[in-house]
Amino acid sequence: MAVILKADKIVREFKIGDGTTVTALNNVCVDIEEGQLTILRGRSGSGKTTLINILGALDKPTSGEVVFDGKDITKLSEKKRDDLRRYNMAFVFQSVALISSMTAYENVEFGLRLAKIPASEREKRAKEALVQVGLEKRMHHRPGELSGGEQQRVAIARAIAHKPQIVFADEPTAELDTTTALHVVKLFKELVSKQKMTIIMTTHDPSMMDIADKVYTLEDGEIVGE
Repeated sequence: MAVILKADKIVREFKIGDGTTVTALNNVCVDIEEGQLTILRGRSGSGKTTLINILGALDKPTSGEVVFDGKDITKLSEKKRDDLRRYNMAFVFQSVALISSMTAYENVEFGLRLAKIPASEREKRAKEALVQVGLEKRMHHRPGELSGGEQQRVAIARAIAHKPQIVFADEPTAELDTTTALHVVKLFKELVSKQKMTIIMTTHDPSMMDIADKVYTLEDGEIVGE
């Protein structure tokens, strides 16, 4: 498998109110292989969200480099990092952030507008994405008419509709019950196996580990297991 995303010796430090420096990540190295589901595992405060934000160009490290598709993205301008997130990456968070007045289809189609997908393609891509997540019969329902698991699947459809190279999912199952959470993660696995997507997901739930192709365990800002 080719490595599509590589973090090398990542350090992330933050200044807190009294001027003290807190090290959130210390000398972290990860290789994300194309077409796999990689899980970043760790308890709250372990550094996994900080790491996924850096990998996804939402934040910059204090030192170290992140290479995506052969380019060091830590050296890109903010405009180019914005473009990278808009066109090449996608994000799924524990809060689905759907627009309540829009149907599932309209939420996905709106995401395609933001990604500047031509109008001639938007309907086809939106419907394809909703079929991929198993919501073809619910696409004209609004979020309030959908279960929590269905809402998260709409968020996933919105993320994958513009066909990103990589999807970042930060605790996407945290607000779901165990059974629904497993369904969502199995959906990620299906997208990896059938659509050859590359997905990075954070979780603290040990029941998710068997589904992943690769697991990195973080503790106190360091990789302690792989």
